[in-house]
This record gives sequence, C-alpha cells and structure tokens, in this order.
Amino acid sequence: MAVLVSALAFLMTLAGGLAAMRVRDKRHLVLGLAGGLMLGVVAFDLIPESLELSRDRPLGVPAPMIGFAAGFLLLHVVEQAVAIHRAHEGEYAPHVHAHGHGHPDGGAGGAGLLAAFALIGHSLVDGLSIGLGFQSGTRTGAFVALAVITHDFADGFNTFTAASLGGRDRRPALALLVADAAAPVAGAALTRLGTVPEGVLGPYLGLFAGVLLYLSAAEILPEAHSGHPRVMTLCATGLGLAVVVFSVGLAG
Repeated sequence: MAVLVSALAFLMTLAGGLAAMRVRDKRHLVLGLAGGLMLGVVAFDLIPESLELSRDRPLGVPAPMIGFAAGFLLLHVVEQAVAIHRAHEGEYAPHVHAHGHGHPDGGAGGAGLLAAFALIGHSLVDGLSIGLGFQSGTRTGAFVALAVITHDFADGFNTFTAASLGGRDRRPALALLVADAAAPVAGAALTRLGTVPEGVLGPYLGLFAGVLLYLSAAEILPEAHSGHPRVMTLCATGLGLAVVVFSVGLAG
C-alpha cells in the first residue's frame, strides 16, 4: 500500500516541475492550500497519533514531543549550516524550502544543483515516512501520505527551478526532477524490509511533525504570501485546515 500511495507523490512532484516550466501566476494559492493541509496533518493527526503510540516520558516530557521539537530544530540547523538559504529578492524568487533560495546570478548554478540534490534526499525521507506511517496504521499512513503529497508540488517546482539556475540546458534539471519524483517511491519500498517497533514510531512521527511544521510555517506559507494578495492565500490555507479536520472526523 505504501509504495502504491507513494506513486501519487511521484506524480505530484512531476506536476510541480511542469508548473515551474509553464505556470506561476496561481502558485501562491497552491502553496497556501498545501501549507494549510500540512498544518492540519501536524495538529490533528500526527501529534495525537504519536502520543498514543508512545507513553515514554524522558525527563517528564512525552518522547514524541521531544522528537517534534528536535525535528523542527534539526531542519532549521541544517538549513543554516548548508548556508544556501537566502532571503526573497522578488515575487517569484526561485525558492527551495528547507534548503535554499537560488538566485539567477553567475554563482547560482552550483548552489542550485546542491539544493536540488538535497531535495532528492529530503524526498527519500518522505517516502520512508509514508512507509513507517502505514506501519503504525492505515489512517496514519494515509495522513502522512497526504502531507507528503501536498508539499511534493513545491518540491518538484523547487527542484526544477534550482537545477535550472545558471544554465539554459534543461536536461540536467529534468533528470533531477525525475530523480526527486522517484525518491519517495524508493523510500517507501525500503520500509518493506522490516517493521519498526511502536516505541520508535511514536517519537519518529513526532519528529516528522516538527519537520512538517517548519516546512509549512517557515518556508511554504511565507513563500505563498510573498508579493501576493493575502486574503485569497489565507482562504486557501483555511481550506486546507478544514479539509484535514473533516477528514480526521470522518475517519474517527
């Protein structure tokens, strides 16, 4: 099931890459919706599920919440350490969430390729998260897959954009886009090699929730609001949250 569902992530990543080549005028609405969906998955599914799976309380703190803080902080530290991330310089500055902002100058090509490879590694971890989510239960797996799929549009968009910096030849960018799209499928397939204990799944889901919160709050939503009318983007984000709330309610 996990591998089959990860195929949707493959298609969404490709769609994001194609959008980077063709359409940008509605990207802020897509990103606003994705940010709302991810926030909803974190708040209404991943954190409650992780707390149910693990009762460990190191230092009196639930282990999944330690993982949650660690995931948020880890992504922030990695982002700063890689030293690719830069501030927005324009309405559609090529943005690479959690890894960097590319800039169309002479030195951007190498940084863009590095960011694209980093996104491929990130997508591999996404696939692992889908597989581990399904190991903890079908509902959790479905919501983890939803979170991954919703931000894979941005992954594809960013991978193609970053890999295209500093050059006119699109073939390397297309190759990296396909690799990024295939990475979640490979990650999900790896989880079929064994089962992870529930005591580990709880903290891991908490860590993944922290990563998603960082991607949504620090990367995707600021990019969605960059240079665009706020009201429609906020409505898209609210719609994403509402979809998750009703989905969790129906599933429960």
